[in-house]
Amino acid sequence: MAPPTKAGETRERVYRFVRDRLAAGHPPTVREVQQEFGFQAFQTAHGHLERLVAEGRLAKRTGLARGYFLPSSENTDPPPVLIPILGRVQAGALSLATEDLEGHIPVQARMGAGSNLFALRVRGDSMINAGIFDQDIVVVRSQPTAESGEIVVALVGDEATVKRLKIRWRRIELHPENPAFDPIIPPADQCTILGKVIELHRFLEGGRS
Repeated sequence: MAPPTKAGETRERVYRFVRDRLAAGHPPTVREVQQEFGFQAFQTAHGHLERLVAEGRLAKRTGLARGYFLPSSENTDPPPVLIPILGRVQAGALSLATEDLEGHIPVQARMGAGSNLFALRVRGDSMINAGIFDQDIVVVRSQPTAESGEIVVALVGDEATVKRLKIRWRRIELHPENPAFDPIIPPADQCTILGKVIELHRFLEGGRS
């Protein structure tokens, strides 16, 4: 029978797991750490993480399920910024756009662009072949134009949708990534590009309906 693992050795393994997940852009929750190491109690995983915070090897944003991150001394990436989740955007048939603030989400700042980023929660499944599913959160950079082939959030009249932009003969077409849905070809004066989708977040637990 192998001797029991020392707490310090387990904590080092926890640190390496969290570090690797952060490097891959997928910060883990406490529950995911518990499952990875087979801890019987949630508090055991939480205790290891909090000890790493106390040691200065990890840092934490309170109130976020995925709030652990590497301190700036060990992280050469730009510090994350919090951007607002403004509500829902349809990935399917058009529906009325909403701008109810759901909260905030941390993202890596790109070129100092934190101030012109926002997030929207996706409703519907017209973009599943692009890997965008119902309840995913898309991070959008505000911009009035985009290149043909890019995924955008567009406002058609008073309704918003996330689609792949195609420009043909100077005409805007909004294409789904699901053959069950038809493209949207709005009149030129009734379509506004709100921004380009630059990042996708998916939460495997604790998502909102």
